[in-house]
Amino acid sequence: MPSIPTLSDIQAAYKRIRPFVHETPVHTSQTINRITGSDIYFKCENFQKAGAFKYRGATNAIMALSAKEAGKGVATHSSGNHAAALALAAAIRGIKCYVVMPSSAPETKIKAVKNYGAEITFCEPTLESRESTLKQVVKRTGSVFIHPFDDFNVVCGQGTATLELLNHCSGTDIVMAPVGGGGLLGGTSIAAKSVRSEIIVYGAEPKNADDAYRSLKSGILQPPLKPNTIADGLLTALSELTFTIISKYTDDIFTVSEASIVEAMKLIWQLMKIIVEPSSAVPLAAIIENPEAFRGKKTGIILSGGNVDLSKLPF
Repeated sequence: MPSIPTLSDIQAAYKRIRPFVHETPVHTSQTINRITGSDIYFKCENFQKAGAFKYRGATNAIMALSAKEAGKGVATHSSGNHAAALALAAAIRGIKCYVVMPSSAPETKIKAVKNYGAEITFCEPTLESRESTLKQVVKRTGSVFIHPFDDFNVVCGQGTATLELLNHCSGTDIVMAPVGGGGLLGGTSIAAKSVRSEIIVYGAEPKNADDAYRSLKSGILQPPLKPNTIADGLLTALSELTFTIISKYTDDIFTVSEASIVEAMKLIWQLMKIIVEPSSAVPLAAIIENPEAFRGKKTGIILSGGNVDLSKLPF
């Protein structure tokens, strides 16, 4: 059984990373509230450094390293937000960062990782290739592997966004986050339930990548079944750690259609005038598809990030 973070662990992470992260704003939209019949508060992690919540977990993991560990540098495999977040956090601490990226990674993400000073090694676009290439990099460099979500300190860092949200919004009834690998939903669930046990915590996931939903319902960690969604940040499967946390602390997971993700993304862009990536829109899509579960409730949503390829918008 993996060790599960506590509220005190998340609070310690918040103290550790506070000098380095943005305290992102919480925005509302009267029009979206009217459309959904809900009272929604959007925690805008799209305004976080490196453009996503991932910077919180990466920063906590790096700042928690001993001087000896940090001196060896850090490494990871990622095609997107975690790679950029780890590269930036490493640059701020002044240590080396090695990133394995699939050759199919978006050019914008590759540029971001390079700009933050990381050394990139490209691999074939398969999980097997990513993991085997990473092993070679770690063996060559002696660097410390920091997983995108299957990492105690990463989960603690992600939970700090919910601490900020609840500090801003008293009396919140529901807190919701998208779920891919489960680092964000795991940290969100622990923070929310520990601050006030009666808060309901929901995850939101594309129907076309529903392994977390199936895992929660069956009580057994389920593999992904050829996930295919525009919410590309949610293609990864849960780990044993994040599944254990979500099973204990998350009340339910909603799955949503691709059409609803596009509709929710358009609403946020058009009515709130802010850029979010498709993964960020998945919780609002869940409210649109299930209005009765949220009607009249005060709901906080973690908008996970804004790193979208503007040449490939789904609308």
